[in-house]
Amino acid sequence: MTTLDRRLHAFRDDLAERGLEGQVTAQRFTDGTPARITVPVVGLRPRPDATIGIDTELLFGEDVTVLDRADGWCWIKARSDNYVGYLPESAVSETSPAPTHIVTVQRTFLYREPELRKPYNDILSMGSRVAVAGTAEARGNHYVTLEDGTAIFAKHVQPIGALDGEDYVDIAARFVETPYLWGGRSGLGIDCSGLVQLSMLMTGREAPRDTDMQASGLGTPITREELRRGDLVFWKGHVAIMEDAETILHATGHTMTVVRENFEEAVQRIGWLYEQPNGYRRPIM
Repeated sequence: MTTLDRRLHAFRDDLAERGLEGQVTAQRFTDGTPARITVPVVGLRPRPDATIGIDTELLFGEDVTVLDRADGWCWIKARSDNYVGYLPESAVSETSPAPTHIVTVQRTFLYREPELRKPYNDILSMGSRVAVAGTAEARGNHYVTLEDGTAIFAKHVQPIGALDGEDYVDIAARFVETPYLWGGRSGLGIDCSGLVQLSMLMTGREAPRDTDMQASGLGTPITREELRRGDLVFWKGHVAIMEDAETILHATGHTMTVVRENFEEAVQRIGWLYEQPNGYRRPIM
């Protein structure tokens, strides 16, 4: 009997997503309600408990399906990668406007008004999605404005449909020295598989969230001898991106940052904890 992955399938004894009817037993099934993330970044947890670690993160403006609300928590399924979990009810809204633009720099400020000398409200990560309502100029600087009057430097966003064709390795390299965060998926903190997923997202490509998912279903298998720029190297619980034939980019707990590292030296260093690489894959470009 196939065991459903709780990370990608929403089911409990009392409730399950509609698509699982006939596969799981639950008291009732639901289609859920569409909603969007309304905070800069929020952790997604396997249980509604703020004291446990996060599985992943969701970014401002990302779409989710709310399956249940209880005791200040939402049980949701992310629309981008189907990840299931719990986040604070205050982090989502069912009435947010549809995003038009996406943040394309590692981090940017959401100013209270279109003026860089004025205070900012929040910091948005690359991958955050915003609904642009207008434009403004102040002292030669151009901004996009949102419905509430807040503003973002115009060069830091692009229309959502304008991402195709970029090199995801170039995107990943922008994160060098970003802090490592277990479950992180933003320019404020990121983990190894989050770096792969977010970098690919920014080139219009989809990627699974976790290392094991990427190792089994992202692109096609190759051999170590075939490795080239853009290929992925997997260890048990870890993934790195080949920047060229000799260099990898990865988020690592060794330095607690995203680093650029010689591949062969990394294999030797990582070996004591994760053994030798156990797979190599070439994403479909």
